[in-house]
Amino acid sequence: MEITHAAMRSAFGAVIDGTIKYVNKDRERNLLKLVDLSEQLLRGTFKPEVFDGARELIRDQDGKWMAYVNRALEELHPNIIRMNALNLGFEAGFCGYRKTRELARQYDCNIPWILLMDPTSACNLHCTGCWAAEYGNRLNLTYEELDDIICQGKRLGIYFYMLTGGEPLVRKKDLICLCEKHRDCAFHAFTNGTLIDEEFCKEVVRVGNLTFSISLEGFEEVNDGRRGEGIFDRVMQAMDLMKSYGLLYGTSICYTRNNVETVTSDEFLDLIIEKGCRFTWYFHYMPVGNDAAPELMPTREQREYMYHRVREIRAKEGGKPIYAMDFQNDGEYVRGCIAGGRIYCHINPNGDVEPCVFIHYSNANIREKSLLDCFRQPIFQAYRRNQPFNENHLRPCPMLENPKYLKQMVEETGAVSTDLQSPETVEHLCGKCNQYAQEWEETADRLWEEKHECGGCSGPCSRQRQ
Repeated sequence: MEITHAAMRSAFGAVIDGTIKYVNKDRERNLLKLVDLSEQLLRGTFKPEVFDGARELIRDQDGKWMAYVNRALEELHPNIIRMNALNLGFEAGFCGYRKTRELARQYDCNIPWILLMDPTSACNLHCTGCWAAEYGNRLNLTYEELDDIICQGKRLGIYFYMLTGGEPLVRKKDLICLCEKHRDCAFHAFTNGTLIDEEFCKEVVRVGNLTFSISLEGFEEVNDGRRGEGIFDRVMQAMDLMKSYGLLYGTSICYTRNNVETVTSDEFLDLIIEKGCRFTWYFHYMPVGNDAAPELMPTREQREYMYHRVREIRAKEGGKPIYAMDFQNDGEYVRGCIAGGRIYCHINPNGDVEPCVFIHYSNANIREKSLLDCFRQPIFQAYRRNQPFNENHLRPCPMLENPKYLKQMVEETGAVSTDLQSPETVEHLCGKCNQYAQEWEETADRLWEEKHECGGCSGPCSRQRQ
C-alpha cells in the first residue's frame, strides 16, 4: 500500500509539474490529465458529472474560471502550487477523505477531514468583540502537543490543518517547523496579517504547504474602528509583500448588520483581487459569549442578499474572478452542519476539543484523551445522531437556526462550557438565537423550495426534522 501510495503521489506530482511548466495547449492537456487521475482515484466518491464539469471548464480557455486558473498558475510560486496541489488535493482531498470516511464507519463516530486548532490565545491586537479572547490571552498548545495531534490525525486520515487563535502567527516559528516536519499535510492560518514580514514569506515559499486567510471587516474606517488605527494599511502592505512572493491567500470576513453591503461591493472585491487574493470566506456574525451583541446579526433581508450575492460573485459568467464562500449559506453544498467532526471540529488553546469554532462546549480534552477518543465524546456522538439538524440546509446550525438542538445536546451529554473567563450557559447562548431563527425560517424555506421543487409531495421539502 505504501508503494502504491508513493507511486500515485509521484504520478500526481509529475502532472502538476507539467501544468506549472507549460502554458496554452500543454497546460490544458496536463490539467485534463489531472482530472483523469482524480476520477480514477475518487471513482464512487463523486458523481461522473463532477469530473465532466471540470473538463468543460478547462476546455473553455476563454472562460472566467480558466482565466482565473491561468492567472494563479502564472503568479503563484511553483513550490506553493505543487505542495498545495499534492497535500490539499492528493493527500487530504483524495486519500485522506476516503480514509476518514472508512474509519468513521469502523469506529461508529465522526472523524473530521479538517482539524481546526488554536496554537495560542495570545494576540498582538485587541479587536473589539473578538470571541477568541474569551479563552484568556495566555493559553498555548505546546509545539510537542501540536505535533502529537497531527501525528494522531494522520493515522486517522486527517491531512488538512487550519490554525486560528488568538493570532496563530504569534507562533510562526513553530508553525514553520510543523510545516517542515509534516511535508504531506496542508496548513492554513487565519491571521490578522500584521506579523507577516519578508523573512516569514521566504520561509513560507521554502516549505510550500502553508496558506492564509487574512481578516478584514471592510475599508479603512470600519476595519480600523474595530482592530486599531493603521491596521488596514498594514494589512494592505502585507498583501503586497505576499503577492510579490507568490503566496496563496484570501480573506476571512465576518459580515454583520453594519458591513454586509460594503464587504460584498464591487469596489471592495476589486481591491482584494488586485492585492492578490484568490478566495474570500464570509462568516455570519455569531452571538457567542456573554458580551456578544445580537443586534449585529444580519437581518433576514441582508442574509437573503448574501445568499444571492455570493452566488453571483462566483458564477461561471459575470461576477468576479475570486472564489467566494459563505460558511452559513453554502450549507446546501455540504448537506448542512459540518461540525462535531462530521467534516471539521475545533481544538482550543487549552486542549478542549469542541464541535465547532463557534460552539464552546466539550466533554473531552486532548491532554487527557487520545484524538480518537475525543471524537467519540458524548456531544460529538449527539451531533452524529442528529445531523442534519434541518432538512433545509439553508438552516444548518444547531445554534443559529435550530437552537433547540444545541440546548438539548449540551444538556443530555453534560458538555461543559470551555470559556475559562466567563462561562456562558447554553440557555443564554441559544436564547439570543430564538428570534433570529424564527425570522429566518420563512425566508430560508422559500429559497429552498424555489431551488429544490420536488413536486407531488404533501408538504414542504424543507420541513424540519421532528
